[in-house]
Amino acid sequence: MVKHNRHIIFIINPISGTRTKKDLQSYIEQETTARKIPYKIFPSVAGGNYHFLDDYIRQHHVTDVVIAGGDGTVSQAIGSLLHHPVNFGIIPCGSGNGLALAAGIPKKTEKALEIIFSGQTQETDGFRVNEQFACMLCGLGFDAKVAHDFAKQSKRGLSTYVKQVLKNFFGAKAHRFEITVQNHKVELEAFLFCIANSNQFGNKVTIAPKASLSDGLLDIVIIPKQNKISVLWQTLRQLRGRKKLQDGLQLQKEKGLIYFQTEKINIKNVSGALMHLDGDPAETPDHLTIAVSKKAFRLLRP
Repeated sequence: MVKHNRHIIFIINPISGTRTKKDLQSYIEQETTARKIPYKIFPSVAGGNYHFLDDYIRQHHVTDVVIAGGDGTVSQAIGSLLHHPVNFGIIPCGSGNGLALAAGIPKKTEKALEIIFSGQTQETDGFRVNEQFACMLCGLGFDAKVAHDFAKQSKRGLSTYVKQVLKNFFGAKAHRFEITVQNHKVELEAFLFCIANSNQFGNKVTIAPKASLSDGLLDIVIIPKQNKISVLWQTLRQLRGRKKLQDGLQLQKEKGLIYFQTEKINIKNVSGALMHLDGDPAETPDHLTIAVSKKAFRLLRP
């Protein structure tokens, strides 16, 4: 249950998505004041480090941290402030809003804010990539290339993202990986390597239909090297939920699309595929140890 005697911090990303943030801040101020809840508004920070809020949270006994932004901003803020016993909330303002949509949080500001004021909390998983915290997705290969190119665009939003997907698809290259799951090692070439805690990229585009935010498992989706028509067919089948979960120890037997669940996976990024974390470009390590963080934070949700 949400605590009484609340004190809320709102973190607003001024550049995420396409929505005007001036009206958003005014609405938050109006509605929070009307409920006589103490609050403070801070802008998001480019580096994603929110430890400057540590003293304020402790001194003012903050109960809730609410992030108005996209998946990258949400992930960075939660990752920085996990050590505080607070509830986290989301007002979706990004281009995809995958975590919010997976949690059933509506995109409409009025409805999302009402969940902040009256919603329940649920223990929610995250995961770590070489000890860096993430909430939703880690991608290597095609979707990471799209994320890197999208970040360079002056215009945000779904239409810009779709343009980058189409632009990159036919020129996409397969990358070499060595993966280890439960001491079982497999070498393969793949166009896309997705590690999912959320079920979707965002905008209800479901890449991991069996994924849950609170099942203690990561969903792994791999599209091995094949012709582009086959890639498109396999992707569409996955998006429609047609592919069944497989045994992670039988990876080499599946050629079209690999989909399985695990608590931990080790990846050797042999050919230096680009990487993203929760939709934001990230440095590309040679080796990745990725493990679920069970019940990592409390999320305000319907």
